[in-house]
Amino acid sequence: MSAPSPGLLVSAQDGTATVTISNPDRRNAMTLAMWRALPELLDSLATDPAVRVLVLTGAGDTFCAGADIGDFTASGGSPATQQAAVDAEEALAAFPKPTIAEVRGFCVGGGCQLAVACDLRFAARGATFGVTPARLGIVYPASSTRRLVELAGPSTAKYLLYSAELIDEERALRTGLVDEVLPADRLGPRVRAFAGVLRSRSQLSQAAAKEFAAGPAAADRTAYWAAQARTSGDTAEGAAAFLARRSPRFTWTP
Repeated sequence: MSAPSPGLLVSAQDGTATVTISNPDRRNAMTLAMWRALPELLDSLATDPAVRVLVLTGAGDTFCAGADIGDFTASGGSPATQQAAVDAEEALAAFPKPTIAEVRGFCVGGGCQLAVACDLRFAARGATFGVTPARLGIVYPASSTRRLVELAGPSTAKYLLYSAELIDEERALRTGLVDEVLPADRLGPRVRAFAGVLRSRSQLSQAAAKEFAAGPAAADRTAYWAAQARTSGDTAEGAAAFLARRSPRFTWTP
């Protein structure tokens, strides 16, 4: 694993890049430096043609316990600190390839903010989720609030935001906050296997779906993706592979 920034480790294997949040003395809390480093790191991975899938996880038995409160307090809880967290979240949400949050232990505050910004969330049994600005008198960002509402629904979002209470992995699964829950020893293998499934699929289909899922598509973007589908060859390859009962060899790349 390489460390492009203190507290953020990167490894890559077979087209899957894994970013590991590593601040073990603080339960992997995100420092201001880590928030600021994440967008640039994601940008470098987004432009790497060898990277097909991104996995975000935490070192050890914790995903991320949120923002480093000591760091936050030292900076006076400034708008710049909060903005750095929003910028990191938005960069993760805008990552052009499939993203998976691999969650163990605490996924709280800023950690939950990052997990929600991923496309999918797979959790180990015993994982704990919470959105806790109400404990600190912090106004949760508007964009983060909307993303949470869209994922888990208004009622669950309000429960989490109003109370700052933590919920377990089973409730997170029921509300849509989590996509799959597995025993801890099966989480890593399942995420790696599912990343392999994603790598075998058409990047054209995935990129278009990700853009459309983000909100209403303008007419020019709809036309763009229709043109890509006509000219890429992926549709013809998918049909040919299906009829020949073989694995498709998709060629479209971002």
